[in-house]
Amino acid sequence: MVVFAGQGDARRSMSLLWRAERPEEPRRGPAPGPRPGLSVDAIVTAAIAVADEDGMAALSMRAVGERLGRTAMALYTYVPGKSELLDLMYDAVHAELPTEYPGVDNWRTGLTDWAHDTLAFHLRHPWVLQVSQARPVLGPHEYGTLDTLVRLLAGTGLDAPLLRRLTGTLSHFVRGCAGTVAEARQAAAVTGESDEEWWFARSALLGEVAPDFADRYPDLSAMESASAPPPPSPGPDGEELPFLERQARETFDAGLGVLLDGIEAAIRRAGTR
Repeated sequence: MVVFAGQGDARRSMSLLWRAERPEEPRRGPAPGPRPGLSVDAIVTAAIAVADEDGMAALSMRAVGERLGRTAMALYTYVPGKSELLDLMYDAVHAELPTEYPGVDNWRTGLTDWAHDTLAFHLRHPWVLQVSQARPVLGPHEYGTLDTLVRLLAGTGLDAPLLRRLTGTLSHFVRGCAGTVAEARQAAAVTGESDEEWWFARSALLGEVAPDFADRYPDLSAMESASAPPPPSPGPDGEELPFLERQARETFDAGLGVLLDGIEAAIRRAGTR
């Protein structure tokens, strides 16, 4: 499920994101209207909680209203609709990401810390991965996280055109790995079958239906034979990770290392020129 941000009223969305104009105040007195206590921030916080707990598919103005003990109509005084609410949610949740890395003394350490922080952020809020990157939200916190990455990359001394491409490369890499980990976490719950059960059943059948597998795919088979399975890796809290998530995290660490090695090579090439 891919969701595109920026589908609401452009002026209203941008005004709310940057708080250039405050939303209409609730009416006072006996006239019908929203009860005191609601605000844009309270609505956004409740919407994030709905998406975190139940996923993007569960997000609606009605669900957010119920979480706040209000009707959906009560929210429209503050937020024009679900499209604008999604923009606000996406930007607000990015405020969790660090904008400074004090004490980091080199670009490689900084980018490593940034990558792990960003991976953890996406796994806390997997619904963010469903918001397409084709059209950014253009909010202050989204720009803040981008500025942080650019600042860390600027420590490489590489020129601006290459830094722009590296910014996209690193962002796509971390986001892609986060999506794989998030899906690995969902797989057992959705299918009712553990990673180990799924692989054991199908690898056994693969030997039956394709007995010439090694001959048909010699390079893949050679790589698998030469790659001894590493011991189980502990998760962030010390627990043993399920098979698919373990594989995804090991891919993340290996891929990040290669990307950073490539940046180092680019720095050396730039120095020789």
